[in-house]
Amino acid sequence: MDDLDGSEASTTVEFALDGRRYTIDLSDENAKDLREALAPFVEAGRRLGGGRKSPATATNGAAARRRAGEIRKWAGENGFKVAERGRISADVVQAYEAGNVSKAAKGRTAS
Repeated sequence: MDDLDGSEASTTVEFALDGRRYTIDLSDENAKDLREALAPFVEAGRRLGGGRKSPATATNGAAARRRAGEIRKWAGENGFKVAERGRISADVVQAYEAGNVSKAAKGRTAS
């Protein structure tokens, strides 16, 4: 789902501003609009880094996708409604993490 207007997303765009990194799911049209709007600033700016993902970054992305899939599955099994794509709300992530911490704690025996 396109994070901007709710239409069907076809791509995820990453960008950074003021030291913060962002990711947004967009339709082709909205991704084009974003790139066009930023083009004058990108052309005038200085590029940092090589721009290619390192193997560690690629691995982290795969791990993040796996984790998102696990959270979506858990959410569905526990009565939460989440879209198949796009961001997962912080409330759902917190509930997932709380549920898994509780299960892990129950599995431990007291000494």
